[in-house]
Amino acid sequence: MQEKKAIGFGLAAVLLWSTVATAFKITLDYFSPIQMVAAASTVSAIALLVIAAYQGKLNQLLPTLRARPLYYLMLGLINPCIYYLVLFKAYDLLPASQAQPLNYSWAITLTLMAALFLGQKIRPQDWVACLFGYLGVVVIATKGDIMALQFDSPLGVALALVSTLLWALFWILNTKNQADPVVSVLLGFVLSLPFSIGLSLYTGGWQPIPWQGWLAVSYVGLFEMGITFVLWLNAMKLTRNTAKLSNLIFLSPFISLILLATIISETIHPATLIGLVMIIIGLLIQQWRGKTKAKDVSASC
Repeated sequence: MQEKKAIGFGLAAVLLWSTVATAFKITLDYFSPIQMVAAASTVSAIALLVIAAYQGKLNQLLPTLRARPLYYLMLGLINPCIYYLVLFKAYDLLPASQAQPLNYSWAITLTLMAALFLGQKIRPQDWVACLFGYLGVVVIATKGDIMALQFDSPLGVALALVSTLLWALFWILNTKNQADPVVSVLLGFVLSLPFSIGLSLYTGGWQPIPWQGWLAVSYVGLFEMGITFVLWLNAMKLTRNTAKLSNLIFLSPFISLILLATIISETIHPATLIGLVMIIIGLLIQQWRGKTKAKDVSASC
């Protein structure tokens, strides 16, 4: 019964994550990237606050913050503030069908950064995964014209790849965080809000935005940053097979491309599919390498 609940939570999270690339592009029609960060972060902070209250964890906020105030401020500045600003700008410059798969290579980036910052060993399988992953990135970014190495938006491609560095760095900094995950993420969002709101005001202020824009940015705040995180966290807690649950993530980019084509009529270049498959192959190689480790972890819990 618990495994069925885990799969249900996992599928719900994956389906919601699959919609956010489309939601990003719709929201960017109404907001600048920094305004989008400020508004979506506010919505997400409120949602996480409600969740923390429902779970009876509000009394953990101040003690957790007092224990490591600069640490949580740094986490909040990385994610959501800087990470989403970089990511939204990448989506602003690139077709979502390019930005989303490029950002999806963050797990491969994490392997390299874990070796650099945590001293973890890179095995031969990891190098093969990196080769497939980053070759897929080049195929997507050049629309298949690898030899020419010409990009529609070099800055957009660079920002999409920088977003993978920031997301991987965020998780590396979280490796030794013993605090409750919901409390930790909520603190990051709350502490980052003055910076994102202040920057949005400094860079030009706010013009009147129609209700469609507020609805779109609320969707992003709820289902990219807030509720979906809790759904995935619950799935990970309930499952006895982490590797099997993690494989659900591979559905997300393909569903996302279908939604982009059907909802906002974005043209999906054949090279995007080829590059995405190469990134997925790289990630599957990583999954294969980690299965024994996943079993060991589950057995020790």
